[in-house]
Amino acid sequence: MIKPTLIVMAAGMGSRYGGLKQIDPVGPSQEIILDYSVYDAIKAGFGKIVFVIKEEMQALFKEQVGNKIAAVIPVDYVLQKLEDLPEGFSPPPERVKPWGTAHAVYCCRNAVHEPFAVINADDFYGEEAYARIAAYLREGAGGAKSYACMVGYNVENTLTDHGSVTRGVCVISDGGYLEGVAERTRIERKNGEILDMDDDGVVVLAPGTVVSMNIWGFAPSVMYEFEVYLRQFLVKNRDNLKSAEFYLPVFVNELVEDGKSEVKVLGTSAKWFGVTYREDKAMVQKAIMDMVNAGKYPEKLWK
Repeated sequence: MIKPTLIVMAAGMGSRYGGLKQIDPVGPSQEIILDYSVYDAIKAGFGKIVFVIKEEMQALFKEQVGNKIAAVIPVDYVLQKLEDLPEGFSPPPERVKPWGTAHAVYCCRNAVHEPFAVINADDFYGEEAYARIAAYLREGAGGAKSYACMVGYNVENTLTDHGSVTRGVCVISDGGYLEGVAERTRIERKNGEILDMDDDGVVVLAPGTVVSMNIWGFAPSVMYEFEVYLRQFLVKNRDNLKSAEFYLPVFVNELVEDGKSEVKVLGTSAKWFGVTYREDKAMVQKAIMDMVNAGKYPEKLWK
């Protein structure tokens, strides 16, 4: 049985957090959030980890993160470079930041040839998320050549007490498939309500509203589509290539709208943890310590 691969997007810097939050310890034995993600992925049956990183952080990342993980599961590294674009395209001289999360996956096209999942390096998704997505990828959606899935979280389980967050608000069919996802950049709990406060007005989100936390699963055949839609993105944004970004939710929307793949939504009751803001760290540390005390994780993750 083919084991799925886990792509970990770790090239981004935490602008609101003020540092390289991917390597900030939160566990009792100096573990970082990513350690728990890999631990849960191994337990769920993933067979390889692919880290997408910036070239300038490669040595530090290997030293502080990759080497210890490589001792327990095969590891590969992919550099997300601005110049890694389809033939005929090149970045403008003024471009500085990476091209976005969907471009990060595109950069993995020569390293991943099996079913794969994609996660953010700095989000704690929970054991159930990895178990569900690994099972779906192993089953191959009943033999379909092109298939995709995502783990959907209840919005109330994904908030921070220290400001607004960005979430992909999902529309789901009666059959449990994704019909669309809208990236909303200012979701916040205020006065007992969950408010979507994007520029087009304030909307109250009901508890149980399903949101994407950027944990996706794909058939290997979908990898080809990343280049197809990246080309379209570059042409469409030819006048805005200094700042435009190629996001995974946008890619998935286009995949669905063009009928190239169905996207199964795998629900979870798990609570997300992350360090969107520096003040979140204490909450994450307490949550992980509570799980260690409950026996869900060993006190020292990598013995």
